[in-house]
Amino acid sequence: KGAQGNLSPGESMLRSLVLLSACAAASAFAPTSGFVGTGRLSSAVKARSASAAGPKMQFGNPFGTQPAANRAANNRAPPPMPAPSGMVPDMGRRNMMNALLLGSVAGPILVLPAVLISFLIPAKTGGGGGGIIAKDALGNDVKVADWIAAKGAGDRSLVQGLKGDATYLIVNDDKTLEKFGVNAVCTHLGCVVPWNKSANKFCCPCHGSQYDKNGKVVRGPAPLSLALANRGEADGKVTLSTWTTTDFRTNEKPWWK
Repeated sequence: KGAQGNLSPGESMLRSLVLLSACAAASAFAPTSGFVGTGRLSSAVKARSASAAGPKMQFGNPFGTQPAANRAANNRAPPPMPAPSGMVPDMGRRNMMNALLLGSVAGPILVLPAVLISFLIPAKTGGGGGGIIAKDALGNDVKVADWIAAKGAGDRSLVQGLKGDATYLIVNDDKTLEKFGVNAVCTHLGCVVPWNKSANKFCCPCHGSQYDKNGKVVRGPAPLSLALANRGEADGKVTLSTWTTTDFRTNEKPWWK
């Protein structure tokens, strides 16, 4: 007691800090509350382990394994679940329904491009010389004999020609068909030019362009003559094909090629 009474306040504080550090170190290395001095689990820890392992855990087995009888009981397959009420389709039926659904969706998608392509490509009708068969106003094939019988000399009447354009067939004075047809589409802005019999000209009603009896431009604003088409015959029917030789009206190459 006499020695402690001679310590200064600083030395007393230092000694208190050393004691506190020693206590903290001792508590850090002390065994947990679940262990006893012999290193075995305490009864409280054993009870907790038993409750966690379930009623089939054996305390005498340090590894917690189950006896063979218990393992066999646990390995038994669970009872089958009862099927829900109502019809459940089997795999084959599901595959069939999936195939039908896929076909109903894929079919139109595959056909659509072909429909679009066929719509964009102009239709071609077979005829002599690679041309098309001319059609009348009702869509019937134009027959040479019937057409000449129904029309008079000098007649210029329309048929459906190349690319669906209106085309004039010309009946000569000797009651034969001219070897060429005249496209009726005005070269100015695309109006259909009617034949004016009294003026012996093709006169456009839109902007006043005029063409002679063979379709050569004689008055503007149309810049070019009417296009020509070769007139042929196949099985007694009138055929029309593209005129590819020199334009006999102007002695120039055809502008429509």
